[in-house]
Amino acid sequence: MAVGLVHYSGPPTIGGVESTIANQARFLAAAGYAPTVIVGAGQAFDENVRLHLVPRMSSSHPQVLAVKSQLDAGRLTPAFEELRASLREELRQATGGLQALIVHNVMSLHKNLALTSAIHDLWSERAWPKLIAWQHDLAWDRRDYTRELHPGEPWGLLRVAWPGVDQVVVSDSVRDRWAALTQQPRQAIHVVPPGVDPAVFGRWTDQTTHIFSSLALEFADIILLMPSRVTRRKNIEFGIEIVAAMRRDSGQDVRLLITGPPGPHNPRNPAYLEELLEIRRSLRLEMAVHFLFRLEPEEPEPLGDATVADLFQLSDGLLFPSLDEGFGIPILEAGLARLPVFCSDIPALRETGGLDVVRFQLDASAAEVAATILGALAADPTYRLRRRVMASYTWSQLLRRRLLPLLEADAGG
Repeated sequence: MAVGLVHYSGPPTIGGVESTIANQARFLAAAGYAPTVIVGAGQAFDENVRLHLVPRMSSSHPQVLAVKSQLDAGRLTPAFEELRASLREELRQATGGLQALIVHNVMSLHKNLALTSAIHDLWSERAWPKLIAWQHDLAWDRRDYTRELHPGEPWGLLRVAWPGVDQVVVSDSVRDRWAALTQQPRQAIHVVPPGVDPAVFGRWTDQTTHIFSSLALEFADIILLMPSRVTRRKNIEFGIEIVAAMRRDSGQDVRLLITGPPGPHNPRNPAYLEELLEIRRSLRLEMAVHFLFRLEPEEPEPLGDATVADLFQLSDGLLFPSLDEGFGIPILEAGLARLPVFCSDIPALRETGGLDVVRFQLDASAAEVAATILGALAADPTYRLRRRVMASYTWSQLLRRRLLPLLEADAGG
């Protein structure tokens, strides 16, 4: 399906709408769609996203500003009709062959009413099979715009639900206001909030992004990090048993990320890795316990320092069940990353973590430690917010669950 995304401006213009358009376009391209960003001002930002500039779509174009000053005063002039006709023809060419058009804010704001009217004209001709009105801001609901809005068209186009158009707003509160303004039932209006991209926000390395994607970590409920080499004193088998108990007792998708390869100074470490792999297999945790250095078993690859730092940022807790340590550098790193620490109660880690970590006895059962970790995370608002964001507010989750079904519904695929 070829999809157009319309706004006054696109990236690299700084703004929430422009950011939304960029993320939608990238996601659509990755999902196999053919997105075209149709804006009045902007630059190409992704090789898989087509850009079509129509300068008079910009809210800051001189001709648009001149017409807006007349409209703000309630004057409908020939200059408006001339701009409307020009934009109608330019849009007809820009959108030819598109199966769907997602229009951001133009159908609820008065920044370029000639553009709004031109889109209305083309929709009346059914120039596209599907039109989605994506409302971020509502002119008729803003007191500071009262003097710039007047009865009748074109201003009235901003306070009605156009027949056959899918209505999308960015929050429940905007849905309430849009429903009241347009006299629509709330259930007729879709809510798709803006999202975040963890990889962009965290400035992840390509290696981190590959790990996150390959292991589908976006869908995990709890991610525990064990930043250590595979050596017997790290007590990794106990960490695996803890994860098994957490998954069994909570029903949640708990993951364990083990960063390092077998330690190089003990010839028995490769055999220890094989033991761990067998424990993982016997507990059916192949999809839950991940030895990251062998993510691609045929081509093992060590993790870079920047990638390990990323893992501290994206994980929910540090699991450190060591039998013996000289110090506890990962605890310090977890402190910098604001990452909760769950570690064995041994002298070095007691010294390093003080009262600011959750310790457990080495003779405790895996089920006891699992309950401690689950309880601590459930009581931690930082963890709960992180999980809510990851489950509901990443761009990929939002657009997969809410945009694609909207595009495909009654659109002939």
